[in-house]
Amino acid sequence: MKRVIALLLILLCPGIASAQSSPLTLDEVLQSSARSAPQIVEALAKVRQADGRALSSEGAFDTVFDVDSKSRVAGYYDGTVVESRATRPLTGNGGYAYGGYRASRGTFPVYEDQAYTNKLGEAKVGALFALLRDRVIDERRTKRAVAVTDVDIARFESDMVAIGVQRRAVDAYQAWVAAGLRLRAYRDLLDLAERRRSAIGRLVTLGARPEILLVENDQNLVRRRALAVRAEQDVASAANALSLYLRDESGAPVTVSDNRMPADAGALAALSVAANRAVPVERPDYRAVLARIDQATSRLILAENDLSPRLDLRGEVGKDVGPVGLRGPNRTPLEAAVGFRFSVPLQNRAAKGRVAEARAEIDALGQRSRYLRDQISVEVQGIVIAVNAAERLAAIADEERQLADRLATAERRRFELGSADFFLVNQREETATDARVRLVDAQARIASARAELAAATADRDALRLIR
Repeated sequence: MKRVIALLLILLCPGIASAQSSPLTLDEVLQSSARSAPQIVEALAKVRQADGRALSSEGAFDTVFDVDSKSRVAGYYDGTVVESRATRPLTGNGGYAYGGYRASRGTFPVYEDQAYTNKLGEAKVGALFALLRDRVIDERRTKRAVAVTDVDIARFESDMVAIGVQRRAVDAYQAWVAAGLRLRAYRDLLDLAERRRSAIGRLVTLGARPEILLVENDQNLVRRRALAVRAEQDVASAANALSLYLRDESGAPVTVSDNRMPADAGALAALSVAANRAVPVERPDYRAVLARIDQATSRLILAENDLSPRLDLRGEVGKDVGPVGLRGPNRTPLEAAVGFRFSVPLQNRAAKGRVAEARAEIDALGQRSRYLRDQISVEVQGIVIAVNAAERLAAIADEERQLADRLATAERRRFELGSADFFLVNQREETATDARVRLVDAQARIASARAELAAATADRDALRLIR
């Protein structure tokens, strides 16, 4: 029944069956990780939080509309007044502009004479401009600038999280491939012993070989089977670790099957890293420090602004319309008024303290950026050295493997012709397998060093991160 179901699936869904049996590629793992890894999704959510805070900071420049009314319901006077006003903060100055409308009916006491309007009310517009303090910068604009920079910092931190996740995904994939290649080497070694057992068994039956030779081969067979079992365990463990990064469309971990193991070590060389030496400028953590310096600079400018005296100029134009009201025609002409407000801080220790604090923060962040820039350069150079050394060691390991294979092949041929020692044949085969495994380890070290270089240089293309 299982075979029938599998056959039907292959016939009805050939694309799915092909995808499930095709070798797993690094691109597939990286794309899955970039799309569904929980750490990356969480970091993107923090970017959206920063976007929300930036939008909230824009609320300081929202136009505000309010209506105020007052009506006397008892007493000698029966006046009613309704006043509406719209206020719009200026985005390039610490002041604001406003416009309003006011209408009144009835009578008011003399101390509320300003409440009277003509029959159709009074329209009024005005503005206040900061000439000294708050002219170039004020608290509203500073908060907006800091919030916008917070969005950039959140994106840089999200990039660092994504780079780290992709770096670990590359490691997990390469560990799985390397474990599979080691398993393949040990299974090939086991197959040699199993095939030789049949041949030795026939020779022992014919009396051409002593029976102890078969026992010795069985001993080697058991030892090689143990190596294969341990390698199988390593593959299963690597596949389990890889499931953290290989996920389905719903984000659930997927444990890759052994039949998707790549055929050769070419999968370990799938990561191509660009030669980029302008590293500190590209690293998100370095750019995040520069963004924090910009924030500290904005706070310093605001603190220095608070040390300045305040000089505000205001102007207002009003006009009553309609028939003359109860207080006569004196409200009908156009009215215009100007004024100013001046204040100067005598001590202002709070602002001086903020200035000192902001300058110290800028100095500290400047030293941090300098150290980080040097650290990144040293780190990248060290990784480049490691990559070059790993490539040379891999070339030596490949040469050793080729020589060991030639010796093992020659020794097997001599044994089959009856002129070689059985112990020496096994030793040659195991030495060749060890050389093959060492070559896999060397290739894995190259792949790991390249992945580390891609992360250190923030190579988004190599790590399959969308810009």
